[in-house]
Amino acid sequence: MAFRWYQAKLRSAPLLTQSITTAVLFATGDVMAQQGVDKVGLERHDFARTGRMALYGGVVFGPAATTWYGILQRHINLSTTNRTIAARVACDQIVFAPVNMGIFLSSMAYMEGSSIKDKLNKAYVPGMINNFLLWPWVQSVNFKFVPLEHRVLVVNFVALGWNCYLSYLNSGGGTGIAGETEKELPPS
Repeated sequence: MAFRWYQAKLRSAPLLTQSITTAVLFATGDVMAQQGVDKVGLERHDFARTGRMALYGGVVFGPAATTWYGILQRHINLSTTNRTIAARVACDQIVFAPVNMGIFLSSMAYMEGSSIKDKLNKAYVPGMINNFLLWPWVQSVNFKFVPLEHRVLVVNFVALGWNCYLSYLNSGGGTGIAGETEKELPPS
């Protein structure tokens, strides 16, 4: 029942539906980070931080990813399915991922009133390293098996854990590189 309703909304207002879904799931990732990783408890929960994540997800990532996946679908079509998928994943990881990481970190720093340069210096490289460990595999499966209209949703569900990591990285929780931590770490 809920899936049919979601499908209908995707048909009638795809960008808005993807954006709202992304905002909710980015906020959920932050709540998971604060409550499950940082274990701050409800009385110390940073609702502004959750709001920043929701805002970024709904206003930036949701519309950008929806548009980007459509561009890849329309413009990257090679001689075989596997070549097409490999090319789409390569474009996604070489173009979209680095730009998105930079925009995410910069916008979080701006909304927090902190130094964009410091945030990028501390978090960009660890964030991208971990991006390359996860997302090429996810996107390979996503581009091969998932219809275009559901790709942002798949990314959003996988991103529950990823957004938890980004929120943790953004809040200075650690470099996020296999067991390494730092006392002062940047935004995601």
